[in-house]
Amino acid sequence: MKTMFSSTVFFRATMLAMVFLLAVLPNLHAQERAEQEDLDALRRDIVRFGTETEIAALMQELRDEGTDALDNEIIALTRHTNNHNILTVAFNFFGERERTGLEERAIYAVEERFDEHSETVLAAIDYLGRIGATDGLLVLREVAASEERRFLNNTIRALGRIGGAAGGEIADDMAEYLVEFYEDRDLESGTQREIILALGANGSSVAVAFLSDIVGNSDSGQFLRIAALESISRIGDPDGLDAVLANISAGEPHVRAAAVEALGPFSGAAVDAAILDAFRDSHERTRISAAHASRDRQLVAAIPYLRFRATRDASQAVREHSIRALGAIGNNESIQIIEELFVERRNAARVRTVAGEMLMQNEPDRFLDTFIEEMDEARRRNLTALYNSFLRILSRTTANNMEPITRRLMAERGIVERSYALEIAANNNLISLADEIRIISEDNNQALARRARRTLERLGLQ
Repeated sequence: MKTMFSSTVFFRATMLAMVFLLAVLPNLHAQERAEQEDLDALRRDIVRFGTETEIAALMQELRDEGTDALDNEIIALTRHTNNHNILTVAFNFFGERERTGLEERAIYAVEERFDEHSETVLAAIDYLGRIGATDGLLVLREVAASEERRFLNNTIRALGRIGGAAGGEIADDMAEYLVEFYEDRDLESGTQREIILALGANGSSVAVAFLSDIVGNSDSGQFLRIAALESISRIGDPDGLDAVLANISAGEPHVRAAAVEALGPFSGAAVDAAILDAFRDSHERTRISAAHASRDRQLVAAIPYLRFRATRDASQAVREHSIRALGAIGNNESIQIIEELFVERRNAARVRTVAGEMLMQNEPDRFLDTFIEEMDEARRRNLTALYNSFLRILSRTTANNMEPITRRLMAERGIVERSYALEIAANNNLISLADEIRIISEDNNQALARRARRTLERLGLQ
């Protein structure tokens, strides 16, 4: 009788709880929607009526959130304001994301550069380059031809980017223009370097012979030769390979390092041999470049060298770059080496962090349990920095069985754990954790609550 009574009470309590939830949850969701609508309205008003400081702060918030929700309003604002601070922030905000929409205003700012604030003109020039605006080529050439020192380097950089984005005849024409500009003028070394790098960004093979001449001329100086090696590598034309190989044994260590780094896009036995030999260079930067070239070419023959450098090199940076190169190669042998480095708890925290990152990038399903075990061990041993690094890696991981660890982290009291758990849920589309996320969206910590609401939006659950 007593058991029946207890069961009845439990059943009634459960039903009352369900009724309460059914009554309350819609109101909570309606409240969330209302709060979001109020925030959106406030932000639109800031764009329309706010000061330059308020608008700059808003764009930083939008940048942090990774949203383009107010792009149209910002475009409309730039058409009707001459406030140089607002224009500068807008050009930078759109340029960082390579978003179109401000081309007309940017071109106007460059055309009227004598009446605009210098900071705004520079931001407009950079914006035109970042979005590859071919409509801006004419005015940018005018600025370059005038050799206005305050705008010249940014303009050259923008011309290279636009040519690279356009490709084809426009890129070839731009390469010829930049080479001619270099040869026909008495330019400062900084401007010469900008032209050399712009030719790399432009990507046309027309510039390879010119760049090879610079690399082969010791009178050019390290500064320009290193830039030319970088640009030859970016272009990747085989005609530039001989110039690169000729500098593998250069007397200047920084030039040697740049030459090895430049080998990434090239192939052939001579290239492989040069990369492997560079692992023996006493100059740290050259060994790092050898790791980068091995990574770029996924050079299996480099695995023994990378293993030795990852475990024995005196330089922490060389060890880290060698592990990343092993991760890029990604075959069974290289993954086994990375696993050994990760589970060896006597290794430096940075080595274990990079190794763990490579395991989670390459085979997350295979190594997830091991990774969580080592993360928990780091916490038990109060290795806070290592534990937080593992959490950060986990937050960027997508795998098949992420729900249990995500649910566990959401139940933690710490803000760090719950914050990373929200990122995991979003990246892995864990709709099953909607209730847990909604609970966090009501947290007293407003930053955490906002992150939870954004997570719901990303999951389509708001």
